[in-house]
Amino acid sequence: MDLLTAKLKKLEKQNYRAYQQIKGSYDFTDFTLHIDQIQGDPYASASRFRAVRPWSVTGLDFIKEKSPAYQLAARDFIARNLAEYAKQDNAISVATTGQVVLDNTAVLFTDEGIELRFRINLPADGRSILAKKALNIITFYLPKYLRKATLWRELPQERFTQHCEVIEDQFALREQLQEHDLVSFIANDSVLPRLSGESDMPMKDALALQSPAELAITLSTPNRGDITGLGIKKGITLIVGGGFHGKSTLLNAIEKSIYDHIPGDGREYCVTDPLSMKIRAEDGRCVHNLNIANFINHLPMGKSTTDFSTQDASGSTSQAAWLQESIESGAKSLLIDEDTSATNFMIRDERMQALVVKEAEPITPLVDRIAELRDSEGISSIIVMGGSGDYLDEADCVIQMHEYQPVDVSEKAKQVIQQHPTERTHEREQPLQESKPRSFNRACLQTLLAEGKFRVGAKGVTSLRFGKEFIDITALEQLQTSNEVNAMGWAWFQVAQVPGWSQDLQLEFENLLDKDDWHSLMPNNGDIAKPRILDLLATLNRLRKAQFKPAK
Repeated sequence: MDLLTAKLKKLEKQNYRAYQQIKGSYDFTDFTLHIDQIQGDPYASASRFRAVRPWSVTGLDFIKEKSPAYQLAARDFIARNLAEYAKQDNAISVATTGQVVLDNTAVLFTDEGIELRFRINLPADGRSILAKKALNIITFYLPKYLRKATLWRELPQERFTQHCEVIEDQFALREQLQEHDLVSFIANDSVLPRLSGESDMPMKDALALQSPAELAITLSTPNRGDITGLGIKKGITLIVGGGFHGKSTLLNAIEKSIYDHIPGDGREYCVTDPLSMKIRAEDGRCVHNLNIANFINHLPMGKSTTDFSTQDASGSTSQAAWLQESIESGAKSLLIDEDTSATNFMIRDERMQALVVKEAEPITPLVDRIAELRDSEGISSIIVMGGSGDYLDEADCVIQMHEYQPVDVSEKAKQVIQQHPTERTHEREQPLQESKPRSFNRACLQTLLAEGKFRVGAKGVTSLRFGKEFIDITALEQLQTSNEVNAMGWAWFQVAQVPGWSQDLQLEFENLLDKDDWHSLMPNNGDIAKPRILDLLATLNRLRKAQFKPAK
């Protein structure tokens, strides 16, 4: 610390770039401070710092004997605790993950100890260094925050334990989904409504969910014991009901429960298969060399849909493409809300079939493929449906939301089918064809990086900058934090280092991320969180200059 103090004292009122002189490692007796990267000017992204505290001085050694889920939650709690202390000084920032707990790099557990990663916006007056202020932040306030965040006797121990046990229980619940043939489990007494469209906090005084007896299932957890709730089985599930009764609220909880939630969120005992993908219509997106013939064929002027590309997809084409891309990427469940779907992709009723004959309609609607997806591909579907009763013929389960409570109306739906048989004609002309993954040209990523000065970074959860390109990912509603988006960009960066074509991009990304040192994607970076392969590939499919070719 004395060395850092001496260096900083010499920098008072010097040009801001002189801060570069303090890069390096410094001994603070009970932790080592690493200054890895210094911002180029006061308005650039804040400087990157790390601190490593030996286990022996923390009293937290017991964590090393806990489960991987408990350890992940402990890392998350320490990061949140440090961020809370750092709020007292706006110069220090820690990348946390909102209402969800992700495998992120803000705090890591290593053989050496607890490593904390954060940023500091080094102070200045214009472009002149304020060394005394920097000294106060780095050598006085920062050590206090670091010690309080990583010392067992200083931590709120009851909250720490609860946080870790709740996450551990969610891991246990999710591991039981496959065993019980479930896509999702929503515990009784969960609070699903959110505070507002701009807040992921739970709504105050909202009705807690209670499962109907017919759909109730009990799962076990290591800390809370048995938990009963709504079990949504694999297959085709419809969520129906009147407007404002909670259909989309339930689907939103299902789609976000691919992640673990913090205590107090209201959804902390809700879990969904991580291989569930929410899809929607997305006018204007690009599609690259994709076989969408299962859903769209015989286009005007003989245009092929077995190797289909466009830079301006329609609503129906974009949704068909997203569904096909999801299957290619390994999705096992599709989550769909009628409100955000292309109507002609979802259904053509008997009157429209009579008006526009099949020979003039290239779209095979989802209603005529959904059972095949279940039976041939093992793809489940959960669909919010308020306007088309024709999906009742295909459904395995029908849940009606009434005043934010689920009611099993599967038997009633069967009666409705008998009393009101459909008059529409199935429009499936050919059996569902299996499509093989496409090949990807890594060179296109190399070119974009070089032309864009190798810049990679998230713009919130709506855009990824990769080189000179900005990829619009607004439609990927399951993404939660910019940390995931950052990691996706750096995963692309790693793939771009290999020449030639990739024959199995999914496997390449799995090899990058499914290992303990996955965070080496960006060494010493505290702003990344492990993304799903599904989201990583979905983002790549939206890169307008991506280069694919069909598999042979």
